[in-house]
Amino acid sequence: MKVSRLVKQAQKGNKEALLQLILADQDAYYRLAYSYMGNEHDAMDALEDMIVTIYEKIDQLHHGEAFYSWSKTILVNRCKTLLRNRTRYLPMQEEEEASLAGMTDDNPFRYSESAMNMQELLSHLNAKQREVIELRYIHDLSYQTIADMTGAPLGTIKSRMTQGLKKLKDLIGGDRYENDREEITSTQAELS
Repeated sequence: MKVSRLVKQAQKGNKEALLQLILADQDAYYRLAYSYMGNEHDAMDALEDMIVTIYEKIDQLHHGEAFYSWSKTILVNRCKTLLRNRTRYLPMQEEEEASLAGMTDDNPFRYSESAMNMQELLSHLNAKQREVIELRYIHDLSYQTIADMTGAPLGTIKSRMTQGLKKLKDLIGGDRYENDREEITSTQAELS
């Protein structure tokens, strides 16, 4: 209810209302941008571009309660555009330095060892599978929201998820653990 009211005020030109909407979910915006961009500087650039776009196009939003999914879609699209431009102009050595810069102590979102292992596993997936898995499990977005954000049909999102999870399961030896459970169960049955 409050979101719809703030959106209506922002559509009438109230910059303070727009600021309240953005600040209310600022951490989620930053985490989303950082997961795409890989470093703090580019994530902040994407956020700035998102804010400008929202300010310019807020009057096009017809359902105020959809503000957060709409704004996150804008952010994802802006990140993808920046990434396309970066891959055209950024030499490989600078890209490695940029990703290492994100691991400094002053970055509150630096990788832990387990996160680095997860990033290594996710790097084996194609970009679309990785995107869906990150949006679903890291950012806790629903399948429908992911479909809306990426512009892909809901069935395609679910298919990418299934294929990506199967590939991850194969990479970490998921069947091995299932076989272990079967052995334990059969051993317990023999002991009974």
